[in-house]
Amino acid sequence: MSEPIAKEIKEQILHRIKNDGISGAQAAKDAGVSSKTVYGWLAKESLGSVSVLELNRLKRENEGLCKIIGKLTLEMDKIKRGRLPR
Repeated sequence: MSEPIAKEIKEQILHRIKNDGISGAQAAKDAGVSSKTVYGWLAKESLGSVSVLELNRLKRENEGLCKIIGKLTLEMDKIKRGRLPR
């Protein structure tokens, strides 16, 4: 059986995932810890009824949607300007 992971290391890994937005797999790889272990920690933690994993997924989805809305807004503006008499 492997050694227990120091509390400070665990906190650092979870902090990077929650605040820096890196994936659990990448944080585990960087720290030399099993990704299964990291995902187990994340499953135990929750913010209200939403897990940290779900929160990060929703943040990424929101960023993608904001980019799409921005592109569509620019395209609509171009169309409006093209139709208006100069």
